[in-house]
Formats: sequence, structure tokens, C-alpha cells
Amino acid sequence: MRRLILVPLLALVAGRAAAAPLTADEAVKIALQHNTQVINTQASLLDARSGMWRAYSGVLPTLSASASRSGLFTHEVHGYSYANVAPFAAIQTVTNDGETHSTTQSLTSRWNVLDLSAWTGWSSARQGLSAAGYGAAATRADVVLATKTQFYTVVQAMHLATVNSQALKLARDSERRVRAMFEVGSVSKSDLLKAQVATSQAELDSLTADHAVTGQRILLAEQLGLPEMQLAEVDSVLSPAAPAVDGAAVLAEARTARPDLRAAEASVRAAELGLRSAHWARLPYVAATGSYTPDTRSQAKGAPYPQESKGVTSASLSLNMNLFDGLAMDASVATARAGLLRARETRDALVRNLESEVHRALLGYQEAIERTALANRTVESATENENLLQQKYNVGSATILDLVDSQVQLQRAQVSLVSALAAIRVAEATLDQVRGRAS
Repeated sequence: MRRLILVPLLALVAGRAAAAPLTADEAVKIALQHNTQVINTQASLLDARSGMWRAYSGVLPTLSASASRSGLFTHEVHGYSYANVAPFAAIQTVTNDGETHSTTQSLTSRWNVLDLSAWTGWSSARQGLSAAGYGAAATRADVVLATKTQFYTVVQAMHLATVNSQALKLARDSERRVRAMFEVGSVSKSDLLKAQVATSQAELDSLTADHAVTGQRILLAEQLGLPEMQLAEVDSVLSPAAPAVDGAAVLAEARTARPDLRAAEASVRAAELGLRSAHWARLPYVAATGSYTPDTRSQAKGAPYPQESKGVTSASLSLNMNLFDGLAMDASVATARAGLLRARETRDALVRNLESEVHRALLGYQEAIERTALANRTVESATENENLLQQKYNVGSATILDLVDSQVQLQRAQVSLVSALAAIRVAEATLDQVRGRAS
């Protein structure tokens, strides 16, 4: 039974090893296809498109066709006739049975030729569709940022797991050496206990780091919209390259390219047109109606010939006005005005906070670059210190605890460097999203 379970697991591991590592750009492509937010945005686009199609019904003519077959049956119809015959008026009772069949085909069309409210509503729906499109682009940008952030969180966890694994190996080597020195009386029992505590802590850190990799991979798979078992190995390369950016150019680009700003502007225009359409619903409108009946045939039972009519055409042009509709138009105006207030506030808040948002992203990017430079210098110093203490320890001028402390310092410096390199990639993604490039 165990063998049957292990076979598919080994095949899965082998498949992962054979697959090419997953890069950040590939992860973004997958997320833009399978992420739940993206799919919901596509549904919102369909809703906006259906609203535009619905608005077309108010400005385009309608055409309907009908065909009917009807019958009229009468039985025992009693009537009275008066014979005006002198000297007396006689009464005569008449009883008739009847049956009539008729067939009719017709075409009917109606067109609100001049309805300002409907035409304005159509323009509002067009702007709403445009706003939905820009909103979809803004959602895609958010998904790109979230995907890259989670991707580099996984990469960071992988590097931290490697560092902690190396630290665990060093801690175990140090404990063996301290134990050997304790057995020959070179160090005290306290030194051995400290080395054992350091090994235990390193084992805990390594275990926690390994579990963190699995947890972050699960979160990345959820972000991509895939089962975790289908997620390929992540490309863990962290390049230190960080190009310089011009803050003024970033702000100017953000003002013109941000999809959320464009969506907010389109939403304001749609809301303004919607309010105008609600007001103009009070105005009169002109409607044209026409119908054409190509053939009508009626046949009565017992009649020698059927009755037929061909080519009956009718047309009308009417001026209509809603005088009172139970305050429905007032409700529509109030709803449209509320939507305009919300749209304007959303637009104004985005414009108001744009400069500070760009400034915050630039500060985060600059901080990540400075952290990386500082972490590199710290790693160089810690490496040199560890090599120096190793040489001193080899000649007997430094204790094993001094060497262990230098190794711990080097491990912490390496952890800081990994975090700084990952922070640069996340800061770059944030900067792209802020300036409107992420989508």
C-alpha cells in the first residue's frame, strides 16, 4: 500500500524537477488568466456591455412580426324581427348557427425619433463601458503587483531556508567540535550547553523556514488560481540590479497612464450624463409607429366566398409627455445625483492622493536600494570577520564561541541581504503599478 502511494508522489516530484523554473513574468501571465479578481472583472465588463446594449433599445427602432389564426363559433343565436304588416305587427324568432375563421400576418415597428433622455442614457452607458474597461485594467495592475509580491515572498522564503540550512550545518559542526574539546577538558560544560542550545535553535529556525516555503508556495498558487501541486519550482534568482528613476517623470506618467484615474474620470462623465438623462425624462418625446399587414383572410361557414384584404399599411407620429408617474422620475434623479456625488469623490480622492502615493512608492524603492547596499557591506564585513576568527581559532588565539558568534553574525547579514534583494523586486513592482505600467 505504501508503495502504491509513493509511486505517484515520486512521479510528481520528478515532473517538478524536469519542468522549467517559474519566473515572475510567467507567474503574472498565469495569474492574469486564472486569478479570481480577473475573472470577476471580465464578468463586470459583460455587465457594462449589457447595459450599453440595453440603452440601445431606447434609441433604435423596434420591429416585431406576428401571425395569428383565430376562430369564432356561435350556436343558437336568437333574434327578433318585427314585420310591419298591417293590420298587426308580427314577431318572428330567428335562430342562427355560425362559424368564422381568419388568418392575419403583420409587421409592427416603433421608434422614439426624438427622445433626449434615451439618447443621453445611451451616451452614459457608453461612458460606463469605458469606465469598466479602465477598471478592468486597474484590477489587472493590482493582480500583477500582488502576484509579483507573493512570488518574491516565496523566493525570499527559499533563500532564507537555504541560509538557515547552512546555519544548522555550521551549528552541528560547532557542537561536535565543542563536544570533542569538552571531552579532552579544553572547554567547560557551560560552553557545551551553549553549543547545544545554538544547535537546537538552528534546527527550529531551519524547520520554520522550510515550513514557510511551503506556506508561501500555497499562497502563490492561490494567487495564480492553480492547485499547489501544479505549481512548478520557482526561479529563486535575485538580481541586485536596480535602475535609477526620475520622480518627476514617474508622477507625470502616473497622471496620464493610471487606469484607475481614467476609470474614475469615465465614471464621472457617465454619472453626469446619467443625471442629465434622468432630468430630460420630463421632456416631451416624439415617437413614430407603423404597421403593415400583408394578408388577412376571413372565411365564414356557409358563405360562398371568403373575405380578403391585402397590403394594409398604417403609420402614426405622436408627441408624448409624462405628466405624472408617481414620483418615479424624481427617484431616478435622486439616484443619479447620488451616483454623481460618489463618482466625483472617488475621482477627487485618487487625484488628491496621487502625488503622496507616488512619493511613498519612490521612498520605498530608494529605501530598498539603500538597504541592499548596506546589507552587501554587512555581508562583506561579516564574511571577513568570520574568516579572521577562523584563522585565529586555527592558531588557538580565539575560542570556539567567538567563531560561533561570527558565524551567527554572518547568517544574520545574509538574511538581511536576501530580504533587501526581495524588497527591491517588490518595490519595482509597486513603482510600476503606481505609474500605470503594471497592466
